Amino acid sequence: MTTTRFAPSPTGYLHVGNLRTALFNYLIARKAGGQFILRLDDTDPERSKPEYANAIQEDLEWLGLTWDRLEKQSARLDRYQAAADRLRGAGRFYECFETPVELDLKRKKQLNMGKPPVYDRSALALSDASRALMRKERAGHWRFLLDQTRIEWVDGILGQISIDAASVSDPVLIRGDGQVLYTLASVVDDIEMGVTHVVRGADHVTNTATQIQIIEALGGKVPAFAHHSLLTGPEGEALSKRLGTLALRDLRAEGIEPMALLSLMARLGSSQPVELRGSLAELIEGFDLADFGAAPTKFDVEDLKPLTARTVAALGVDDMAEDMAKAGVPDDLAADFWQAVRENCVTRADMADWWALCRDGAEPVIAPEDAEFVAEALRLLPKGQLDQNTWATWTNAVKQASGRKGKALFMPLRLALTGRPHGPDMSKLLPLLSKAKNGSR
Repeated sequence: MTTTRFAPSPTGYLHVGNLRTALFNYLIARKAGGQFILRLDDTDPERSKPEYANAIQEDLEWLGLTWDRLEKQSARLDRYQAAADRLRGAGRFYECFETPVELDLKRKKQLNMGKPPVYDRSALALSDASRALMRKERAGHWRFLLDQTRIEWVDGILGQISIDAASVSDPVLIRGDGQVLYTLASVVDDIEMGVTHVVRGADHVTNTATQIQIIEALGGKVPAFAHHSLLTGPEGEALSKRLGTLALRDLRAEGIEPMALLSLMARLGSSQPVELRGSLAELIEGFDLADFGAAPTKFDVEDLKPLTARTVAALGVDDMAEDMAKAGVPDDLAADFWQAVRENCVTRADMADWWALCRDGAEPVIAPEDAEFVAEALRLLPKGQLDQNTWATWTNAVKQASGRKGKALFMPLRLALTGRPHGPDMSKLLPLLSKAKNGSR
């Protein structure tokens, strides 16, 4: 069975970069009829917070990216220690005692000599007595002993990958304070949870190489790996500094619609054009990892606004019932009102602004040169209940009386009635202005 996972750290809110990873893994699992696991990487007790864990789940639920299993790495620490013991027994795990300062000095010396800054494995030369003495001074950290051969795999996006393990430092898997790091925890979880496909950012390629060796050392089956391109800003600038403003909860607060966001992220960086989809089922059907390339992918939050506007315009009156009820739209006017304003709402919140206009009226905007024209036009406005034929009847009468036509006829009337130069079709809006102010039917 195809099994994928999304493994965020609950140390902050999800942003658009995280979403890309979550969405790809979700779509792969759902398209294959498989399993999608939400796995919280919460082994760091200092930085992991329950409020972030809750927020991650809220964001995914808002988007409809439901999971089949929820796992927390903090509940699996015994499994990681058991794996560490197995690696020790196999001679693939060794204890080191260098401080961060000492390691930094080593790296600088290697760079000055024109050598790659790779850990020199000096800890392997320590005697048992030397290790015992070092443990009295400081806690040791544990590294995985890489087999210094080439690590190769066919990446689902990048194609053939080959990395010389001799060019990579033996990774630290357990820190001096005992904290199990992601590299080990992720491998153990992927093995024991039967993960078959892993999609993540291109910044994990080297990490994947080392994890492949750890998986093999633990007797696990290597999943199919794919590394998607990283997002940049619209001008190609690094997005990392802006991620705080691109949190999913912030986009939600701005009124961005889930399907607008998902439709963009499911095609961004692929050879296929971005197309607004109406459901996750449509996204699943049209998703193919082979369509994606390795080049950095530009993301512009402004692209979400027209997609959101189109999503909102496609909503039916039943979809908007709760929003309209909160805004105070009477039930008997809801259908006509939504039909009138739906094309003029960039977000759902805009609906409330249009209802406020219908209910309260607007401050007229009348140019001095149009004052006499508007006054005469209002005198010609039919009395009694207005309907969708009133606008045409009225403006024809005003046209005959004033000789005006086109923009010179319609714009002053729109501004006088709505205070805005743009908006819904006036034939639909005019009856609502009357009924909302005078009471619905």
